Amino acid sequence: MSNDIPRQRPLERFWPYADLPEQPTEQELAALDPELQEALFGARPGPFSITIVFADDAPGFARALEIARGSAEFRETGTGAAHRYRARFWSSDANRLKDLFEIVGEADGTEVLIDDRPVPYARELWLPLVWLLIQR
Repeated sequence: MSNDIPRQRPLERFWPYADLPEQPTEQELAALDPELQEALFGARPGPFSITIVFADDAPGFARALEIARGSAEFRETGTGAAHRYRARFWSSDANRLKDLFEIVGEADGTEVLIDDRPVPYARELWLPLVWLLIQR
């Protein structure tokens, strides 16, 4: 090694890499998969939720998409054949949940998630329990 003083001081950033912020933005946090978000930040306290995940192959899709966009949380995931729409509803919004499920419920690719997790008998047990909220 030489004892000469360097003529230039190296930059502290690495060019040509993008200058990214150290903290994720609100949009990036909202786009995280719920399981990853729970692993990183812990379980979020919040109300009971039911999420309907569906594709664009249902008849009446335009109306279903309109209802889904009015949900508490709406996201589009995947591309091509794996493109899905996720609409999360709180138990207080049982009417719109039922309206959406009546449109997309019969499609093969439709999933019902309870608090963002697949639960046995979600269609057969949990949804009818929520429908009882409408009866009151």
